Amino acid sequence: MSVVGRDLPHDSARGHVSGESIYIDDMPPSRGELHVGYLGSPYAHGRIRSLNLEAARKIEGVAGLFTWKDLAHNRMGPILQDEILLVEEVAEFLGQPVVVIAAESQKALVEAKAAIELDMEELEPVLTISEARRRGQFIDREYSIESGDIESAMKSARHVIQGTVVIGGADHFYLESQACIVYPGEFDQLTIHSSTQAPSEVQHVAAHLLGLKQNQVVVVTKRMGGGFGGKECQATHPAVMAALVAHKLKRPARLTYVKDDDMKYTGKRHPYQNDYEVAFDDSGLIHGLKVNFFSDGGAYNDLSTAVLGRSLTHAENAYYIANTRIIGRICKTNLPPNTAFRGFGGPQGVLTMESIVEDIAAYLKLDAFSVRKRNLYGLGERNSTPYGQIVENNTLPRIFDDLEKSSDYAARLEAIREFNANSRTHLKGISMTPVKFGISFTNKFLNQANALVNIYLDGTVQVSTGATEMGQGVNTNIKMLVADELSIDPDTVIVMATSTEKNNNTSATAASAATDLNGSAAVNACVKLKKRMADVAARHFAASEVGIGAYPEQIVFEEGQVFDKRRPQSKISFVDLVGMSYRERVSLGERGFYATRGIDFDWNLGKGCPFLYFTMGAAVSEVEIDRFTGVMKVDRIDILMDAGRAINPGINRGQIIGGFVQGMGWLTNEELLYTDKGDLLNHSPTTYKIPNIYDVPSELHCNTIENYNTPNVRGTKAVGEPPLLLAISVWTAVKHALSFVSGDRLPSLTAPATGEEILNRISSFTGREKNGKCDKDGEESFHNLSGMVIPSTKHGALRELSASCARAITGTSIKPVGKSEREASK
Repeated sequence: MSVVGRDLPHDSARGHVSGESIYIDDMPPSRGELHVGYLGSPYAHGRIRSLNLEAARKIEGVAGLFTWKDLAHNRMGPILQDEILLVEEVAEFLGQPVVVIAAESQKALVEAKAAIELDMEELEPVLTISEARRRGQFIDREYSIESGDIESAMKSARHVIQGTVVIGGADHFYLESQACIVYPGEFDQLTIHSSTQAPSEVQHVAAHLLGLKQNQVVVVTKRMGGGFGGKECQATHPAVMAALVAHKLKRPARLTYVKDDDMKYTGKRHPYQNDYEVAFDDSGLIHGLKVNFFSDGGAYNDLSTAVLGRSLTHAENAYYIANTRIIGRICKTNLPPNTAFRGFGGPQGVLTMESIVEDIAAYLKLDAFSVRKRNLYGLGERNSTPYGQIVENNTLPRIFDDLEKSSDYAARLEAIREFNANSRTHLKGISMTPVKFGISFTNKFLNQANALVNIYLDGTVQVSTGATEMGQGVNTNIKMLVADELSIDPDTVIVMATSTEKNNNTSATAASAATDLNGSAAVNACVKLKKRMADVAARHFAASEVGIGAYPEQIVFEEGQVFDKRRPQSKISFVDLVGMSYRERVSLGERGFYATRGIDFDWNLGKGCPFLYFTMGAAVSEVEIDRFTGVMKVDRIDILMDAGRAINPGINRGQIIGGFVQGMGWLTNEELLYTDKGDLLNHSPTTYKIPNIYDVPSELHCNTIENYNTPNVRGTKAVGEPPLLLAISVWTAVKHALSFVSGDRLPSLTAPATGEEILNRISSFTGREKNGKCDKDGEESFHNLSGMVIPSTKHGALRELSASCARAITGTSIKPVGKSEREASK
């Protein structure tokens, strides 16, 4: 029986429950170990006037104080080397490290931080996308994808609407904060234990900033207590600061962020502000789409360029649109550099598209489901993306048909219409949204992996890869793939801690591709091992049976047994064959390698095939809203995904539901609140609201369809990130609910759709304060889209300024453009 496809327990499940699983802070202190911390900038934007460390140096227990001058280099960045680790003159975000502190105790560390005399001039920060756009503050260049003849499509279309979609960021809220321990060795060598998704990135940055060779630095990651992208690049910062201490003082050094600091000073999911214009006919068929993406990159680029690239390649989501112009820019603000987050820019692109579909449906008075189904990618035709990749093995039409029936969508929609017509206290909404998520890194060179497989004399196996385990089950998947390839019991396989010493130049565990890449590399190593062992087996059977001959291609590995398929009754155990191979001096260790084929992309042209395949799915969400408080609850969720042939269905199910709930939190609860100085207000579990068990509906259906994914290992598909995007259906269900009270206006909504946001929209649409009425001073007033009253005046310039302010505050503006109006404007 094949190992692949079985529900095996997560390899750390028992350890998590029993407390035996080891994380960084579970590692006992070493003799002479130092506590590491840092003094950060008190301003989001500030210039150092003076820095005096003398008083801090005199504090008992302070072992060392270090600034940028103690580094060999101070610039880093995974794409653009534009980020400085330690402030030299100008701080670009609140909490940016200025002085690294090493102390014998936490008490001494705290006292030293207080004693450092840092005098900074506060500079005016830029904290919003709108302000960055106004000032022309951007990171990197403009990127674009274009197809067809967009201008002709816009001119000839029956209907055109335009608007702005504003999308907030979110905190990763991993349970284990950024953490690392660094052990110095001989000859300036360092061993860094880091809670990171990218051990090779930590190795590279630490070596570069400290002036070491990469072979002097070993990075080890056993596991993380969550990552979600937040430990892909930003784990380098604490690792380098601790490594600086260990390198300079030749003592072990440990740095673990407290939760408040982790939330305040690390980057988030990128907020976006996206302008769009869409052309369509009376049936809702989309003929042309223009989107201008503006992301908030924060102070430095980090991974913003790649995140923006994925937004652009997911701007059309699951829909064929012949004529497009998709443009993106990264805005530079004085917030911590925003970074990777589950979905990696794809959610912001897809949310924009799904918001547009809702607007089209509301504009035409159609059900959004019919508009979505009409525009879906087709089979054999209407199947080319704006960047030129063919959507192969397209299961979207099947998923739509199956989910429409299994969720009883049509009947529920009619029931909701009736409910909203009669209820004066509550509103309901329902929405089905699809996802077509590209699987591969969009940078070609990252799509590679290596693995080391060692077979021991008792038949047990150790596997080492570049994948890192953060709870998602990648180690379990790889263990199962290896056991399946060798046809042995998975309990005899262990996946070792990730180490740059065993696996070199590895890509981050990201892009949902860890199992695809590292699992394929491990299988490749096993294939090589089996080939050598099959030679030994063939000679053994040829010697023991007259006339059979030694033919390795006839050797079969099956359920721990090995035999020649011409004489299946004569078998030896896998363990016995291992012993034979060792005595024949055949190597029982092998390195495997895998590079994804058939992918490439040219950003200068905006064309190519960046993805090996697409993971597809759809979800139906039904919500209920209290008209008086704006409180929203989700009544029911139905999910259907094409997960290919699952390696471990149980782990897949956990990833699908977990990803959906995390996405739901981003779009409904998790609002980041900052002061006008750039200080995050809600930076702890008490003030930052992630979903809890009561936010998950009592009725949740999660199913998959079987679909062998030929290009990938064992026909599987990635499900790490795609399910998060299905939670957009909750947000669009809220938008659908608002359409019942918006009248002739389109139901505008920003993300996240918090209770306050929903209540403001209801107040705006229901006209509790009538537009055009007089305020207390007798001046004419008007509403912005959130229901706030903005005073107006008789002076046109000031009135336009007020309107601009209203749009800036609400972040959304939708303007239908009729054909006659466009012709008149010519």
